[in-house]
Amino acid sequence: MNIVVCVKQVPDVLELKIDPVTHTLIREGVPSILNPFDEFAVEEAIRIKEKHGGEVVVVTMGPQQAREALLKCLAMGADRAILLTDRAFAGADTWATSYTLAQAIKRLNYDIILCGKQAIDGDTAQVGPELAEHLGIPQIAGVKKVEVDSQNRRVIAHRETDEGYEIVESKFPVLLTAIKGLNEPRIPSIMGILTAKKKEIKTIAAADLAEDTSVFGLKGSPTQVLKVFTPEPRSGGVVIQSADPNAAARQLVEFLTSQRIISLEKEEEAQ
Repeated sequence: MNIVVCVKQVPDVLELKIDPVTHTLIREGVPSILNPFDEFAVEEAIRIKEKHGGEVVVVTMGPQQAREALLKCLAMGADRAILLTDRAFAGADTWATSYTLAQAIKRLNYDIILCGKQAIDGDTAQVGPELAEHLGIPQIAGVKKVEVDSQNRRVIAHRETDEGYEIVESKFPVLLTAIKGLNEPRIPSIMGILTAKKKEIKTIAAADLAEDTSVFGLKGSPTQVLKVFTPEPRSGGVVIQSADPNAAARQLVEFLTSQRIISLEKEEEAQ
């Protein structure tokens, strides 16, 4: 069974910086981590491989420093990794990112593709579903439990919704997006870390995927960020302090009435 996992190295949320010209995140030189949701995806892929056999390939798009995220995945138990890195990929929106990943994954053999539900830097939850659309395969989002039937080449996934859980079945190939609670990601062992350095990390540039590199990155992104700003902090609210509950209630009614939040008629009806 062949499993592909798409991962992303994301900036530490405490060190986020925005390019004032391109309005995109500055990633180079900023402390980064493996996207937490992607760790669940990697862990699940390794568990499926341990149970059913096969190979786990991790793929990411980013600068050279993204190799650190791939090394962690390899230390966890992935077999090999692919790094899509090129200046032409910079500034990509979710559409361009998913398109780029799709062009690389089309060259691989895969039964299951696993992605984290979303990246903590953008929080769009769009890349996984868009990737499935580019590849023309079904996708099941928000997966909290996965059952693999390798003999019949299908998965049964329990996905989280606003109303509860749905149980969805799909044939291979299929894309799944992982949420917190799917599993508990393992901590790489010392042996795993040493072994990871010997595993293959293949580098792919834009020219390797297409002759026209304008389809990638900022040039290939149909959405553009016009402005990035920090919202004005909220002012403090009104605090009513009184040892007498009845007096506090009267003060509250007087304030709400003065702000025209309630009318005297409604106050009388409430009494």
